[in-house]
Formats: sequence, structure tokens, C-alpha cells
Amino acid sequence: MASSSSSSSTNSPCAACKFLRRKCQPECVFAPYFPPDQPQKFANVHKVFGASNVTKLLNELHPHQREDAVNSLAYEADMRLRDPVYGCVGVISLLQHQLRQLQMDLTYAKSELSKYQNHGLLAAAAAAATIHHHNHQINLIGGMNLSSSRPDHHHQQQLMRRSSLDVSNNYDASNNNSNGSLLLAAGTMNAQFQYQPPRAAAGDGLRTPIHPS
Repeated sequence: MASSSSSSSTNSPCAACKFLRRKCQPECVFAPYFPPDQPQKFANVHKVFGASNVTKLLNELHPHQREDAVNSLAYEADMRLRDPVYGCVGVISLLQHQLRQLQMDLTYAKSELSKYQNHGLLAAAAAAATIHHHNHQINLIGGMNLSSSRPDHHHQQQLMRRSSLDVSNNYDASNNNSNGSLLLAAGTMNAQFQYQPPRAAAGDGLRTPIHPS
């Protein structure tokens, strides 16, 4: 049964010869590309391009190019029957428009991605600068605490000299004040003990002075 079916399928004419109602020869140019189970494929190609034109085109091509040519003819014939005005050109224009739209979308997406990347880099740089500033402030505060808790020898000498000068100035000022007070007191006492003429008695005012003659 299998051998008989295979022989019958082998002996059956191709879709082109069956459509043209002719005997399919072993060297038929249509047989490899229009199998018996795809009759509509050749019907569309024949209706748009004509069987003679397809035969001439296939004979001018190399055998390894014929399959691609037949597929192109079949697709173009199918599109021409669906859209008699534009045919496959309308499909190509639509695909080109979709391609341009996708390219625009891709360009926009890349632009937005670069913006987000730049924003992320700026945010990272700002965060790093903030961390560096905080670390610098912490180091400064730590250095000030250490210097205030452990002053150096030169600073200690300056403080001691300043303290000694303050004590000396205070001592000199107190001495000057005490000397001035003593001088003021001595002057007051001298003024009190200066010679004063004796006052006249109560009856002396009635005496008449005697002048020598």
C-alpha cells in the first residue's frame, strides 16, 4: 500500500501542469516548486504573471536561485490579488513606516536612558561630595578636640608668660595705688601740722597798745 501510494504521488502531475492540463514531464521546471498539494500557489502566480513569463524567468536563473524567485513571485502575486492598486508596494511602505517609527522610538529611549544615567552619575557625585564634606568636618572637629585637650609646649609657655605679666601688672598697679595713698595721707598730715598763729584772748581786744614816745 505504501509503495503504491508513493508511486501514485510520484506519478501525479505538479500543480502547474495540473492547472494547465498538460502532462508533467520529468524535466518540468515547475515540479520542484509547485507541488500537487499547493494548487492555489500556482494559480495566483499564473493569474498575475502568466505561466509563460514564469517559465522564461526560471530558465534564465541558476537552479539554486529558482526557489527564492518562485517564493517572491508567489508572495507578490498574493499581495497583488489582495490589493490590486498597491500590491506588495503597500506592504513594503507600511513596513518601512513601522521601521522608521521603531527607529524614532529607539532613539527616544536611548536619549531618556542617557538622561537617567547622567542624573544617576550626578546624584552619585553629589552624594560622594556630601560624604567627603562630612568626613572633613568630622576630622576638623576631632583635631580641635585633640588640640584643646592636649595643648603643645609652645602654647603652654605663652599662657605662663601671659599669666606672669598679668600678675606683675597687677602688683605694680597695687603698689602705685598704695604709694599714692601714702603720699596723699602724708600731705594731709603735713598740712594739718603746719604753724598757725595763736588766737587772741577774749579780753585782749579791749587793750590799747602802748606806743613808745
